Amino acid sequence: MLGLLARTMAGPAMRKPSALVKPVSVTKIVGRYLVHQEGLPKLPVPPLRQTCERYLAVLEPIISEEELNHTRELMDEFLRPGGVGERLQKSLERRARKMDNWLSDWWMQSAYLEFRMPVVVYSSPGVVLPRLEFHDRQGQMRFAAKLIAGVLDFKSMIDNETLPVEYLGGKPLCMNQYYQVLSSCRIPGLKRDTVVNHAISKTPPTHITVVHNFQFFKLDVYNSDGSPLTVDQIYMQLEKIWNSSLQTNKEPIGILTSQHRNTWGKAYNNLIKDKVNKESVRAIQKSIFTVCLDAPMPRVSDELYRSRVAAQMLHGGGSRWNSGNRWFDKTLQFIIGEDGSCGLIYEHAPAEGPPIVALVDHVVEYVKKSEMVRSPMLPLPMPQKLRFNITPEIKKDIEKAKQNMNIMVHDLDVKVIMFNRYGKNVPKSHKMSPDAFIQMALQLAYFRMYHHCCSTYESASLRMFKLGRTDTIRSTSIDSLRFVQAMDDPSKPNTEKVVLLQKAVAAHRAYTDMAIHGQAIDRHLLGLKLQGIEDLTSMPDIFMDTAYAVALHYNLSTSQVPAKTDCVMCFGPVVPDGYGVCYNPMEEHINFAVTAFNSCAETNASKLAQTLEEALLDMRDLLEQTPQAKL
Repeated sequence: MLGLLARTMAGPAMRKPSALVKPVSVTKIVGRYLVHQEGLPKLPVPPLRQTCERYLAVLEPIISEEELNHTRELMDEFLRPGGVGERLQKSLERRARKMDNWLSDWWMQSAYLEFRMPVVVYSSPGVVLPRLEFHDRQGQMRFAAKLIAGVLDFKSMIDNETLPVEYLGGKPLCMNQYYQVLSSCRIPGLKRDTVVNHAISKTPPTHITVVHNFQFFKLDVYNSDGSPLTVDQIYMQLEKIWNSSLQTNKEPIGILTSQHRNTWGKAYNNLIKDKVNKESVRAIQKSIFTVCLDAPMPRVSDELYRSRVAAQMLHGGGSRWNSGNRWFDKTLQFIIGEDGSCGLIYEHAPAEGPPIVALVDHVVEYVKKSEMVRSPMLPLPMPQKLRFNITPEIKKDIEKAKQNMNIMVHDLDVKVIMFNRYGKNVPKSHKMSPDAFIQMALQLAYFRMYHHCCSTYESASLRMFKLGRTDTIRSTSIDSLRFVQAMDDPSKPNTEKVVLLQKAVAAHRAYTDMAIHGQAIDRHLLGLKLQGIEDLTSMPDIFMDTAYAVALHYNLSTSQVPAKTDCVMCFGPVVPDGYGVCYNPMEEHINFAVTAFNSCAETNASKLAQTLEEALLDMRDLLEQTPQAKL
């Protein structure tokens, strides 16, 4: 299912060091963003034969020889001169000439808005931030106030068009996603959803939403002169919110947003028939972002703490805990627990991980700075409580949503580990790409557990191109297969194993390079398939082939999301018998988040995490104990 492939945070983008923590200039550079965007190249359509040959190479390690021969025959037919492949390729090239980006609309629709599973677990990634020092509501609100001020500080760079342009391999990247994450929200539909971005309206929003004890508040964060509230002012407003929402006896209206999209679409239409409800929902949708002030979660050991917080970020812990303290359709929700847990969850349709992480890095730096207090304090209006009229039918919808949420919570197995034996430093000292090295460790771990390879997805950023989103780096290759088979083969000398590891890493590096330059296969194949649907041609056999289904069944869905902050992103698996693996490689340690479904007997997040740690150690030992490896 296409939507299931959409858990894609683009990995390898790098920012210029410290570019995000410079003091913000107040001068608006009008049109700078537009000028930058216009200078970006368009996403190319790769040559047809190149994609088809690379597709066959990708299939080799994951299907049988017999199946591969069958696919080769279908491919020959597809590539016949004057045949369907050529015809679709020409249509796609025509589309590319006419549009800013031939893929972005299709991808938004097929990967996100037409995807009908809940956004919770199945689509929205979470971010776990380092544990905070407070254990009470004062600490929680002080931190929340600083965080809100930090996000508004970042927003001023977006508004003034002074956001530093990011680069990848010396090339400027598309900055469009930064303009999509604030003041935006997903809106459910009966068959497909939409995303609305209020940042571009004539009167952009000046409020955020705060949720506490399942109750929503509209909090204005700007003074009448357009200046943002100070940390102190925000703190006082949060106190007012806290004091007027002490009881949790209200219906958790937000839990409705965790439902299957068609179910929520129906309940949504019913909910907003009431004028009061409609106004409250609109206020949430229009808000710049949401802050969830969470109740404390059950205490766990230090070892399990990060895994528990990852679950809290992804789903809130269930209807008894904080799952009702969310509006999951909101693009950006910061979560701050009374017990010091902290992070965020974001709705995936408008953006990938790197812009979110850039914002996080900025906010974390901002919070570290001393807070400014301006006095005298002007009295501020009471934040507006958003009211909901709950009919018996809406109450029934809420009960159903609670039940379904609790099933999802029990089904998700989450394991966060901090691998502290080494970080990027070891692969770099052996002149290997840290990302490729970690991907090979994942290949080895999976092979050790299952004795075969699987389709592996790693997201690659297409932001070198205008409106670029992602493509797939296929980490399983014939070279990775040869390496993992040799690694535990006692008849193979270590020198040979090292050579095979170097080849596998180089192959991954080459595929990554190809992907970020718009020459990978997956989005091209998707484009040809969607073009076929649009042109009303009969579906070419290569897309009906079982090999295509195997290729798209990602038992390993992975993403590198590097950050300056010692955080980790997490997301659910994209298939019932698969894993979600996200990692942040730091200089001397690596943060990993691994997820699986408990309902699948064959998968186990803790087991894969442990096997991955062993693989990383064995690979380091191999390199350090083999003389040639030191060259």
